[in-house]
Amino acid sequence: MNRISRMLSAMFTIALLFLFTTNVSAQKISLKDLTVEHLVNPFSIDNPKPRFSWKIVSTAKNTKQNNYEIRLGTSPKIDKVLWKTAVSNDQSVLVTYDGLPLSSKTKYYWQVRVTDNHGNTSAWSPVQYFQTGLKPEDWKAKWIAVEGKDTSLASPLFRKEFNLKKNVRSAMVYITAKGLYEASINGGRVGNAYFAPGWTSYKNHIQYQVYELKNTLKKGANAIGVSLGDGWYKGRIGFGSQKEFYGNTRALLLQLEVEYTDGSKEIIVSDNSWKTSYGAIRSSNIYDGDTYDARLEQNGWNNLNFKENASWKAVQELANGPEKLVGMSGPQVTKHEEFKALKIFKTPLGETVVDFGQNLVGWVMLKAKGPAGTKITISHAEVLTKEWNFYTTNLRTAKQQNNYILKGETEQLFEPHFSFQGFRYVKIEGYPGELKLENLTAVAVYSDMKTSGKFSTSNPLLNQLQHNISWGQKGNFVDVPTDCPQRDERLGWTGDAQAFASTAAYNMDVAGFFTKWLKDVSADQLPGGSVPFVVPNVLNQNDAGSAGWADVATIIPWDMYVIYADKGLLETQYGSMKKWVDYISSKSKNNLWNTGFHFGDWLFYRPNDDNDGRAAVTDKYMIAQTFYAHSTQLLLNAAKVLGKTEDVAKYSDLLEKIKEAYIKENMTPSGKLISNTQTAYVLALQFDMLPENLRAQAAQRLVDNVRDYGNHLTTGFLGTPYLCHVLSRFGHEDVAYDLLMQESYPSWLYPVKMGATTIWERWDGIKQDGSFQTADMNSFNHYAYGAIGDWMYKNIAGINPVAAQPGYKAILIAPRPGGKLTSASAELETVYGTVKSSWTIAGGIFKLDVTVPANAIATVILPKTNKKEEIGSGSYHFEYKY
Repeated sequence: MNRISRMLSAMFTIALLFLFTTNVSAQKISLKDLTVEHLVNPFSIDNPKPRFSWKIVSTAKNTKQNNYEIRLGTSPKIDKVLWKTAVSNDQSVLVTYDGLPLSSKTKYYWQVRVTDNHGNTSAWSPVQYFQTGLKPEDWKAKWIAVEGKDTSLASPLFRKEFNLKKNVRSAMVYITAKGLYEASINGGRVGNAYFAPGWTSYKNHIQYQVYELKNTLKKGANAIGVSLGDGWYKGRIGFGSQKEFYGNTRALLLQLEVEYTDGSKEIIVSDNSWKTSYGAIRSSNIYDGDTYDARLEQNGWNNLNFKENASWKAVQELANGPEKLVGMSGPQVTKHEEFKALKIFKTPLGETVVDFGQNLVGWVMLKAKGPAGTKITISHAEVLTKEWNFYTTNLRTAKQQNNYILKGETEQLFEPHFSFQGFRYVKIEGYPGELKLENLTAVAVYSDMKTSGKFSTSNPLLNQLQHNISWGQKGNFVDVPTDCPQRDERLGWTGDAQAFASTAAYNMDVAGFFTKWLKDVSADQLPGGSVPFVVPNVLNQNDAGSAGWADVATIIPWDMYVIYADKGLLETQYGSMKKWVDYISSKSKNNLWNTGFHFGDWLFYRPNDDNDGRAAVTDKYMIAQTFYAHSTQLLLNAAKVLGKTEDVAKYSDLLEKIKEAYIKENMTPSGKLISNTQTAYVLALQFDMLPENLRAQAAQRLVDNVRDYGNHLTTGFLGTPYLCHVLSRFGHEDVAYDLLMQESYPSWLYPVKMGATTIWERWDGIKQDGSFQTADMNSFNHYAYGAIGDWMYKNIAGINPVAAQPGYKAILIAPRPGGKLTSASAELETVYGTVKSSWTIAGGIFKLDVTVPANAIATVILPKTNKKEEIGSGSYHFEYKY
């Protein structure tokens, strides 16, 4: 190399070095998705030591947080810092406030900045805020109701006009109800939530909502209007004709707190100065729908300058009840996707039916104009009969019907106020003139949870299955995790919820949703520790304690800890977890739980005319013993995390005895189980009930059973969530894929092939000849069997949490291709950021792309190799012959 070449080479090297160092120094980090208690800028934080979370955005690989600083004040500029902390660690999830006690009903502003391991310091984050909740003594408002007995089916209206003497700096309104409410200020709707205050264990606690009204109120005259519906509180709920389960009187509690620009304050409260009447909502019921008579509208009743007629009476004040008033810990129910009507057609019976193409939960917004007194009825159904007629028999006694009576003036847009429906099809009766597609829009309504996961493969049927799982979740996560959204039930069945919880967390951010609902699990848990079949519990007190249902008390808290790193939730629920395990122990004899009522492996495979013993019946007490062990193991796990050493010793000993009792009672010396079913082997293997040396043969027995049924599953609600997991764990990935890809009944893809757009309650809700399963229990939107989604994310895409470092602080990326798939892709928004795993197989080459969020690490296990890669944050590509 000559001198000039050497000089050029040296200059090029220096230039590269300069470029590299410039890039490194230019690499910045920023922060996003700041939350308090899993919520964005919440208004009613009850935790006296709220917890802060944030995510780090960085383009540099292997980025970790070295330290963080948080500052907090009571003004948006945080010019007066009330609390400041600087800590050298990598915690960015649920960092606990440890300053002086916070004042109630006070808005606090906070920021965070961090420094990473590359020496980069972020800018201070955008200012976020949270507001603390009200203490009992802060409530000055009175519960108000209609005068006399609340016997009318119509929705009562409440109103009050008031005068604000000065210019408004800030205003917050605190509202709740016994029943459901819709509120307005000066004629404008307050908030975008529906079915407020939400469904809780009302006898224990009722939520209140907080809304900021600075831009709504004005100096001078203002008006508040609130309408109430029966809802879950007073309306029909549960089975039969049960109503008024929580109370017989709808009531409103409202407190408006105004701060003027001069610093003075004023409070307007619900009290006996308010007036009440009735309007156009003639009835409203969760199961039966709304009836709205536009002729009875009191135009302007919720605005200024309304002239009250003789129908407006003084309200009555009610005494406070024993229930606690609590702030929101989960998302409210809001509107989401809208669906245009796809087709209007006449059925063979002459019915006018509209198809929206998707089984959804919400309602239809209807435009109509016609002569006064014209009654339009909208009925809702999930499916049509094989003759293409409208089918509602599976609704049982639920009418699921909205009625609108026209006032004969201009075109109106109708929608229900205090009811929701589950449907794909609607039947329209009484519509004046020609019904056109543009007259109808369906809107999906569910808890306002952010989408957290995406999943797709090269197989369109699997993609439709994932779609169905997601829509089954949307339709049944309407404030509580319901079993179905259409018939006269819609209850928070605990068995369904525990089976699906981990899948739910792949699809949506359910941290707040389950935090809220688990409070009701604890509240409705019986004094002896038994957990009801449904929560909130609207059944009998003795409808509790079933294995696999009541275990929700241990399963979901542990799942949420692993997924969201919420140690606080685990601590809050620990007492409930322990009470449940101790309850089982109290009912057991010689460590064997063989007493009480159990649903067993609900809706397992049962042929219609079973003369050959093909029904997959699993002994219920055998199932109970496995869940006894599982709950004890989860309680033990929680005790270790929380440092409860005495409980660790106690329940470790108990767990050993439970498994010994199981083997003695349920297994032959050769390892065969007394119930030779898929569910029996699945639960025994999933929960480690068998000795190590007998697990492989048990897995083979499971495989033989699957093959004996022609590569079909026979499991019900309790066995299905774990079936493919067990097969994969014991080296039978091919069998797991055979089950997943099976298209004939019973299988996951059978409903897909039959045109399902959600998950069915039964494997054969619609039979192969087009007829229906038993009508009294045949929902076509029922998420339990959608629990296969957990396996799809974990095994097909390969995205797994690691319990030892929860919240995806450590991630296991371990895709396991199969089923003739040529590609799969998934991403998941975790508490640290986005995890991605995407692979393809083409031309004998396997390609895998992985993304790990900042402040997290991952272990990548490449399929068909023994190769493990430990990686930090960033994006990576792997490629090799396959």
